[in-house]
Amino acid sequence: MAATLPVRIERHGSVAVVTIDHAPVNALSKGVRDGLAAAAAALAADPDVAAVVLSGGPGRFVAGADIREMNLPPDEPFVPDVIAAFEALDKPVVAAIDGAALGGGCELALGCDLRLASPKALVGLTETRLGIIPGAGGTQRLPRLVGIAEAIALVSEGRILKAPEALALGIVDEVVEGDLLAAAIARAPHAPKRRLSQLPVPAGDAAREEAAAAAALKGAKGVPAIAEAVRVVRASRAAAFADGMADERATFLRLRESDAAKALRHLFFAEREAGRVPGLDGAKARPFAQTAVIGAGTMGAGIAVSLADSGLAVTLVERDAEAADAGLARVRGLYERPVKSARLSQAEADRRLAAINATPDWQALAGADLVIEAAFEDMAVKQDIFRRLDQVAKPGAVLASNTSYLDLDAIAAATARPEDVVGLHFFAPANVMRLLEVVRGKASAPDALATALALAKRMGKQPVVAGNGDGFIGNRIYAAYRRHAEYLVEDGASPQEVDAALQAYGFAMGVFAVSDLSGLDIGYAMRKRRAATRDPAERYVAVADHLVEAGRLGRKSGAGWYAYDTAGAASADPAVAAMIAAARAEKKIAPRAFTPDQIQRRLLAVMANEGAKALEEGIALRASDIDLVFVNGYGFPRLKGGPMFAADAMGLGAVLREMEAAHAAGGAGSEPAPLLVELARAGRSFADWRG
Repeated sequence: MAATLPVRIERHGSVAVVTIDHAPVNALSKGVRDGLAAAAAALAADPDVAAVVLSGGPGRFVAGADIREMNLPPDEPFVPDVIAAFEALDKPVVAAIDGAALGGGCELALGCDLRLASPKALVGLTETRLGIIPGAGGTQRLPRLVGIAEAIALVSEGRILKAPEALALGIVDEVVEGDLLAAAIARAPHAPKRRLSQLPVPAGDAAREEAAAAAALKGAKGVPAIAEAVRVVRASRAAAFADGMADERATFLRLRESDAAKALRHLFFAEREAGRVPGLDGAKARPFAQTAVIGAGTMGAGIAVSLADSGLAVTLVERDAEAADAGLARVRGLYERPVKSARLSQAEADRRLAAINATPDWQALAGADLVIEAAFEDMAVKQDIFRRLDQVAKPGAVLASNTSYLDLDAIAAATARPEDVVGLHFFAPANVMRLLEVVRGKASAPDALATALALAKRMGKQPVVAGNGDGFIGNRIYAAYRRHAEYLVEDGASPQEVDAALQAYGFAMGVFAVSDLSGLDIGYAMRKRRAATRDPAERYVAVADHLVEAGRLGRKSGAGWYAYDTAGAASADPAVAAMIAAARAEKKIAPRAFTPDQIQRRLLAVMANEGAKALEEGIALRASDIDLVFVNGYGFPRLKGGPMFAADAMGLGAVLREMEAAHAAGGAGSEPAPLLVELARAGRSFADWRG
């Protein structure tokens, strides 16, 4: 018996309704394309059909291509051909958009004569987010509807429009309150046949088009697809529609196979996979309408803003009234910036600010459903806070620590309810950075962890669940990365050469520039705390300590690894070069030169190796989680897919050879991970490892 296609045709008098029913989002998979192609053929041959309505069913339209199929060879029928088949019908076709019409779904709608949308509809050509361009007419039909300048902005940004925005631009013809499908059926027989492919691209303002192209290229951040999107959209005016379609399709197929597109697809699937956490099946999040933050410093203020931005009430607790007032002023300052740049209205900023109450009264925590501790990174301080929390927090409240390194189980042990304790490691600035490491302690209850994940979703963060271990996923791997960058410097590279190599690889900033920005005193304090437990066989570079002891704390003191002028511009400092030379002389190191490629390969191998250790120990659930952490929290270039994906691309045999050299340079703590050795010798990759 033949499989039922996920597309059906229903007759409403002379109107045929073609409904796509392919859960969860009606992606344009092979089966859907087959069903649509068959439907178009059947409708073309049916003289009793006067008009057609394309529907995705209640709450849906078509959310785009089936991304899984992009890793396979293209398979007929292709989306452009499906759209062309509906366009070729001698009867009007109406799109009834009751949900997401994104990517190929938006292109399908653009192939119709009339587009009706419900108020909850979303419309957009989002392909550049995946390193490709629209491949089914989006770059050719959209300019004929909205003009070149607007099309460049929409396509290059991958912008998703809500129904009123799409209506204002003319992308949808009407926003329908009430029964969308009934309205579409009623309108279809009288809809004008308006094939966008047959319309000219409207004359535009050349200066505005040039400005749109320049803005798109400036914001491209190295994504090749954006430059190609600009080119193909601009060419739509001069080229015949068929020629423009051919150019678009060839460009789409070429970009589809690019390294950048593969990396971005990897991250797309990694984000989906990160939400699948063993042991949480059926666990429901606890309510968390009332939240609280303990500590109103830079991190605490950012967390409070992030909570308020997501519509939550926030109690901000500090040690005394003066500190509480200072914390609220810090929060106010965080809202002043987006207001000043017109990204947020003053009225909306005031509304969010009103949701935050700063107080020194610990009793104010009694009503909180979720409390986040954001105090100084000191075990005794945090344990004291959790001891006190145990007395005031209501039963069932989730108690979270923002610790970035410390043992969560030791913090939880200060309470009588360790099952309520989780880690919520925000990244600075907390109201901006997307990553949220959700740390699972040995006693963390499934519903407490589910609450943390629900909170991350509410705040628009990318959660990654980590096990409890020093530095969790991100800071653990970053520490190894920074340590080996210092080995490279002591062995002959300059800080500027290391940073330049990292920027050439795609990082926005090099490791030494980041250290200066964060403050060298933070790492110094951490190293001093760990001094007693450090393996004496581990190589130790003392240059960073000497910088701090000389008063060079980074940007905040005007000098660190670099010197900074009054405008904040960095430059190499002879004093730092002298300190490095002295360190080499003391250890009798003969400096040698490193190429940018050698620097990049060494530091990538070190990150992947430490990631392999985190996988073996269960600190990270999967290699793709590590990639999400580094792309979203540490500036690893998205177009490289993350350190584990990049290591697979490099080849684990090559990574192992590089780690053997790194071990010789670094000593204890730099050994090749057994998992890396195993995978490399078996010719396998991190991608196919399943624990």
